[in-house]
Order: sequence, then C-alpha cells, then structure tokens
Amino acid sequence: MIATVLFDMNDVLCRYDRAKRIAALARVCDRTPAFVEAAIFASGFEDSGDAGALDADAYLAGFGERLSFPLTRAQWAAALADAITPLAPALALAERVAREAEVAVLTNNNLLVRAEIDALFPELRPIFADKIFVSAEFAARKPDPEAYIRCLARLGAAAQATLFVDDSAKNVAGAEQAGLETHLYRGVDGLTEALRREGLLSAHCS
Repeated sequence: MIATVLFDMNDVLCRYDRAKRIAALARVCDRTPAFVEAAIFASGFEDSGDAGALDADAYLAGFGERLSFPLTRAQWAAALADAITPLAPALALAERVAREAEVAVLTNNNLLVRAEIDALFPELRPIFADKIFVSAEFAARKPDPEAYIRCLARLGAAAQATLFVDDSAKNVAGAEQAGLETHLYRGVDGLTEALRREGLLSAHCS
C-alpha cells in the first residue's frame, strides 16, 4: 500500500528551460551563452551545488566568480524563475493525490534553490507544505540511492510504501535500488493510471 508519493520537480511539476536560464544569465553578465554553459554547467559547478558541497552563500559567490561578474541573489533568482513554467495538470494531480497520501518533492538542486523556492515556484507550497527537498540537503544527488534513503528518513516514510515519480530513467533506477516503487513519468495520463492502480485517486475526484 503506497502511503507516500515523492515527485521530481523539473519536467514533472514544471518545465525547466536551461537554455532560457543561460540566455538570461548571459544578458545580465554580458557574456555569451557558451561562456555561461561552460562556466556553470559543463564545469561541474552546478552538480557540486546539487550534491551539497556549498552552502547557499558560497554557491552564489562561486556562481559569480565563474562568470566573472558580481551576480546578486536577485539576479540569480530572476534568471532561474524565468526558466521555470509550472505544469498545471501535474500540479492538480499532485493536489488530488495529497487527499489520499503524503506527497513530497525531491529535486536535484542546491541550497539556494531551497532558500528561494517560494519565489521561484510559489505553486509548490500550497500542495507540498514543508515537504519540498533539494538533493543538497542530503549531500547526495539522484540517482545515488542515498539521496532517496536520506529523504525518506526525513519524511519518516518506508521505501516499500513510497512511489517515486521522475522523468529520468536513471533517477528511477536509483530509486529502485533504494527499494522504492517507481513510475517513469512520460505525461499526466500515464501517471494518472499508475496512481489509480495504487488506489490514490478517489472516485469522486475523477
């Protein structure tokens, strides 16, 4: 019996357009998109933030250093917010599931995202309350099984009673290694059917 549904964020609950984020950063810093891509993403810096190697302030400072620009927190947040588009059907489905089970979010992200999540993606809080987690707080990124194990420990949830939903096959495989039930997300219709099979959608909400 599934008691907890753990959702990925990017490309499940929202559309994340990294190219749009890079373009916004390039404009602010007067750099080329290729420079931003190389400095932040191809360098492994963003992954290190997701893995919890940096606190929020150190992450922002390092971000600016790599761009050779004194990027402010507001500028960083604005560029990321511009790249996030909430996916209303998936959010509505998560809200329905929350009537039947505990719901939570686990996203590969850094501690500055955690601090700014209400400004970046305000639609999450009414559904998930305080159960919005970034990988950095567990010092492990998906698909590392430890990311899921530590998240479930925080939730007080059992792996075998948790359904993990992600659009990445690698992340789903990592969750399976950690003992969770999984659903590889390819759209709301498929997830709706999976949730119905688990008895997580009330008939009066169909």
